Amino acid sequence: MAGRASKSGIGYQQEKKMEANYDREEAAGTPQAIVTWVNGVIQGQHDPCPNASFESIAAYFKDGIALCKLINTLLKNTGGSPVSFSKKITSPFVAMGNLENFSKGCESFGLPKTCIIQSGDVYEGSKAKFYNVLNTLHSLGMLANSKNIQPQYTGKMVKLMDNE
Repeated sequence: MAGRASKSGIGYQQEKKMEANYDREEAAGTPQAIVTWVNGVIQGQHDPCPNASFESIAAYFKDGIALCKLINTLLKNTGGSPVSFSKKITSPFVAMGNLENFSKGCESFGLPKTCIIQSGDVYEGSKAKFYNVLNTLHSLGMLANSKNIQPQYTGKMVKLMDNE
């Protein structure tokens, strides 16, 4: 973005750490497992995410439509009420509303608040923020597995201590 100051100091270090975390998960196959699972869950309801590259995933989830379809399918399979969402994105505010509704749906599904993304994590599209999205979708997949929802999520996240 033009006119925006670049990060420095602790903010810069934190962003680089989160980017490295994303890269580590990418090398471990977590984004591919998430894409495979999401495509399987919403098959026939939404065009599939074309591949597991960061750019493709970020663009695919940015408007919140696929995420709302995902959570609604999961909620439906457990007798929950679906979240509302807009299928036509006319402004960033509409997309952010979809992303907020996805987060509310995750909470209704039983995902702890500490595991739920902020709308900006998805919409901003930075690799550092998208690490949070991976965490949310991984946690959601594991929760869906515990509820025996098919297809099963097969991802495994690499957990390291903070000082590593």
